[in-house]
Amino acid sequence: MAGKKINPMLKTVLEFGPIILFFIGYLKLREQTFTFGGTEYDGFIIITAAFVPLLALTTFILWRLTGHASRMQIATLVLVTIFGGLSVWFNDDRFFKMKPTMIYLLFGGMLGFGLLRGQSYLKYVMEEMLPLKDEGWMILTKRLTAFFLGLAVLNEIIWRTQSTDTWVYFKTFGLSAAVFVFFMTQTGVFSRYGLEEDKET
Repeated sequence: MAGKKINPMLKTVLEFGPIILFFIGYLKLREQTFTFGGTEYDGFIIITAAFVPLLALTTFILWRLTGHASRMQIATLVLVTIFGGLSVWFNDDRFFKMKPTMIYLLFGGMLGFGLLRGQSYLKYVMEEMLPLKDEGWMILTKRLTAFFLGLAVLNEIIWRTQSTDTWVYFKTFGLSAAVFVFFMTQTGVFSRYGLEEDKET
């Protein structure tokens, strides 16, 4: 069932606000150390601890306003909670840095599993936003599966070989830009297999 319509600006703020606040908070606290219960935590861990409930809150608000929460949103929140919680519990930022890898492996794996069954699970998620012929959905799903798996590998390379600063910039801007560029490069699929265009002819 389709969700309720809300102000696009509000929707954007709720979806991307936590990420931007994480980035700003990290820049302000990255050089600081905090002591709680006799244990020292650096700024990254503190920001991670704040990011998890903030994302949960904004996801809840979106659900209340729209009456809908996608499987991707729920999966993302669950993985953020698990890996963010592990980072805070063990005072180890590596768990949170692994989180994008797990998210993209999950999404890529689910799409790939659907392809093995001859189905496009992407169609079930995005059909209302992108009305395409079945051939178009299969092509887009194959490409997005490879793209997600590629991002998982790239995240592993970045966080394991680069500084935390570099990884935070990559997570905040690089991943979002990569997804945007991917869909911009799929205009040929949208125009060739779009159902609206097919109806006009």
